[in-house]
Amino acid sequence: MKIAIKYLTVFTIVIFLLSSCSSNQKNTDEGKSVEIIKNKTVEDKKANDENRGTQNEIIVDPLPTSYEELAKLQAGEYENIDLVSDEAKAKVKDIFSVLPDISKSPSKKELDYYFRELLKMVQKNYEGPENLINRLKFETFGNPNISDSRYQFKENLNVVFIIDASGSMAQKINGKEKMASAKDSILNFVSKLPKDAKVGIRVYGHKGTGSDADKALSCSSSELVYPISNYNEGEFQAALNKFSPSGWTPIGLALREAKNDLASFDGANNTNIVYLVSDGIDTCEDQPIEAAKDLYSSNISPIINVIGFDVDSEGQNQLKQIAAATDGIYDTVTNEGELQEQLEKLNDLTNQWQEWLEMGKQQYEYKKVSNSLDIFTYIAGEQIKAEQESTNIYIILSRLKRAGMFDDKSFEYLRKRNSEYHEWIDNEISKFNEELKALNEQNYNEAINQLQEKYNANTQ
Repeated sequence: MKIAIKYLTVFTIVIFLLSSCSSNQKNTDEGKSVEIIKNKTVEDKKANDENRGTQNEIIVDPLPTSYEELAKLQAGEYENIDLVSDEAKAKVKDIFSVLPDISKSPSKKELDYYFRELLKMVQKNYEGPENLINRLKFETFGNPNISDSRYQFKENLNVVFIIDASGSMAQKINGKEKMASAKDSILNFVSKLPKDAKVGIRVYGHKGTGSDADKALSCSSSELVYPISNYNEGEFQAALNKFSPSGWTPIGLALREAKNDLASFDGANNTNIVYLVSDGIDTCEDQPIEAAKDLYSSNISPIINVIGFDVDSEGQNQLKQIAAATDGIYDTVTNEGELQEQLEKLNDLTNQWQEWLEMGKQQYEYKKVSNSLDIFTYIAGEQIKAEQESTNIYIILSRLKRAGMFDDKSFEYLRKRNSEYHEWIDNEISKFNEELKALNEQNYNEAINQLQEKYNANTQ
């Protein structure tokens, strides 16, 4: 009996201890659970606060305050967006869905940010005064009074073409391969050269293919297929037949090699003109802008002009930078006819050089800046860009509103922002037009100096 009572007592104690342990463990577990939930809530709140902070720290890129700043903006991916066809209308919402969500009572700052980001996508390729200044210089080439000696005629005239032979030049425009159009245009130009002028052709990207496996080969390919010399029809045609569209686009390499090509033609005795023709961006990461600057600043003293042949917005941006870095002209052409038109201007220059030689290099009176048509064309072109850009943004905003992307109040704010911004552009163009027309009445040196001073003042 005593033994039974003893075991019962021990059993009761054990049960009590087990119950106590279980209760303590439960309380501990519950405590841990509460702590985990508490910590998670704190973390979630912290994350939400961080997100909210990010939204409050929106950085809105400023709009340009001068036409020079406007011209430096990169052309947008959708600068030439089709907004007319039924297929295009259906795609507007998808294309611009990458823009910030402003469907829920956006602030003024959020709406400004939205407008700025939309503008980046449809930004037009405006042309600033510096390109016009260089164009005026080039079109009045040979003036013995001009301070920059590279624009004065010398005893010898040399024209070198640097031609893109990358795979994309195989694309067709109006049923004709871009490379074939380039070759025919250049052939037409050289056939009209004065007998004493010299011409050379360097190609790049003409080896390998556009595949990654061939990148190293293609990016190291550039060749002087027609050494700088007088035009010989048979030899020149054979040179053009030596290459066809093939690989990558090593623009930097070609410009560095062109410096070697022209090494024996110093700027003191030679008027050297280089034309870079490309249909796209450098794809070999070989620093084309730096290479262009190096060629430009050498004792060769060349004029470096750039032609973008059916080039996209990214390519335009880089090619414009190459031209700007060397005080050259940049032009975009979309077909063979426009390319021929640009080369006709070069033919005019070579004829002027021939006339200068025949006149015994005597100084003669140069005409005033009679570029009224060029000025009109330039101003009209800029006005059309501004009108198209403004209209495109209005149409896009209207369609996005109908798609429920934002409310009427937000639409009205964005519409007004668009209108005010493009009114400013129109006013800048109008002022520039009046200044150019006034300068057109003055002599060449006065006009160029004033334009240059205006440009320099606005880019300080």
